[in-house]
Amino acid sequence: MSHPIDGPTADAWSALGGAPEHVEHVTYREVAGVLPARLPVRRMARATVGVCSLAAAELLALRSGGPPPPVLVDEGAVATAFTSERHLRIDGRAGSSFAPLSGFWRTADGWVRTHANYPHHRARLTAVLGIPDGGDAGDADAVSRRLAHELGGRKALEVEETVYAAGGLAVAVRDSGPGAQPLVETERTDDALARPLPPAGLPAAGVRVLDLTRVIAGPVATRTLALLGADVLRVDGPRLPEDEWAHADTGFGKRSARLDLRGPDRAVLEELLASADVVVTGYRPGALDRFGLAPEALRERRPGLVVAQLRAWERSGPWAGRRGFDSLVQARCGIASVEAGPEGQPGVLPAQALDHGTGYLLAAAVLRALTDARPHGGGRLLRLSLTATASWLTDGIGPGDGDTGTGSGEDHGPARLLTVADSAYGRLVHARPPLGYRGAPQDWSRPPGRWGTDPAVWSGPLEERR
Repeated sequence: MSHPIDGPTADAWSALGGAPEHVEHVTYREVAGVLPARLPVRRMARATVGVCSLAAAELLALRSGGPPPPVLVDEGAVATAFTSERHLRIDGRAGSSFAPLSGFWRTADGWVRTHANYPHHRARLTAVLGIPDGGDAGDADAVSRRLAHELGGRKALEVEETVYAAGGLAVAVRDSGPGAQPLVETERTDDALARPLPPAGLPAAGVRVLDLTRVIAGPVATRTLALLGADVLRVDGPRLPEDEWAHADTGFGKRSARLDLRGPDRAVLEELLASADVVVTGYRPGALDRFGLAPEALRERRPGLVVAQLRAWERSGPWAGRRGFDSLVQARCGIASVEAGPEGQPGVLPAQALDHGTGYLLAAAVLRALTDARPHGGGRLLRLSLTATASWLTDGIGPGDGDTGTGSGEDHGPARLLTVADSAYGRLVHARPPLGYRGAPQDWSRPPGRWGTDPAVWSGPLEERR
């Protein structure tokens, strides 16, 4: 039975290089009232999960020799997964998404959005603005008042440039973004033959993924690849600890190791790269180049490798090398203005939807690269950004949905979309994965371990390369 093809899904699938006729396999179970916003967040979110599900089904069909299984994505599951960090409980405790100094602040001529969740970002923000800050919870209110006073006397663009120059994070709220950008960029980097992938019950079974990402989009992508059977090893440096809650939320299915790439651990990294199939990077552009992890350097050493680069901002211009997070991209790309409240204070999306949406697009791009390499060979360089996803949301999808859905109004919440796992962190209540192809796994094979405590080795033997 035929059904209307969803426009955003078709657009995202086209950006991924997928065959247009495959979009006919994707349908959605609509649920009224999910991800309410002026912008079409519901349609964007479900499309990213839809194309990720379709890419998984396509790769599974290639490995099994059968037709791609149909895709049915539940909007309630998508909404729950897009807010997974809010649903997470560790032994009954809830975490906090934003620190006291992260948020919107009025300036002399508008608003800025700050991000100070990590101690080093908070320290740089307060230091460059001349605000005494002991960094402990006891003085949080006093520091917040001083920050509000200091920012209120400055212009928004001045704050932005001053804080960024000091290595901190603050972005002036704008009415519109930098313009349209490619949603997904794919470049064939060499002509090496792809490693054969034997038949398997999961699309990415046996695929080795080196995860060099942090907060939230990259880890969501690699968490999704782990769900689909990939051997995912996250590697971090020892000097920048990860937030416990962030890692507990996005560490499902993966292992996590620490390597000091400024010393002898470089050799360990090279051993991992020698048999990796995919490398996913999510650090500020250029930050990993000195360790031999620039795309050009990887291309020379590892023909046939899929390299996926995730960044916050556009590829060129003054913003290209800056640090960034979902909340800051919302501020700069006009989203905070569109979602502003009745009193004019900037607003936010109902989820960190740029992070989560880009994460599912990134996973889909990796799956499509693995599929496309089977008949055609060659390595791939994939480029995605939060800014490109924001541009797609604001200008590429169309008007918002009003009530955000036409479904039955059935509760999409915790009763059927959360589950429980025992982990090294304690007993976790967490969101189920939202992928919806027929036969898709309903949970991860392992809970998150503690950050950085696994050995820096692949988990199993690799079939001989041909």
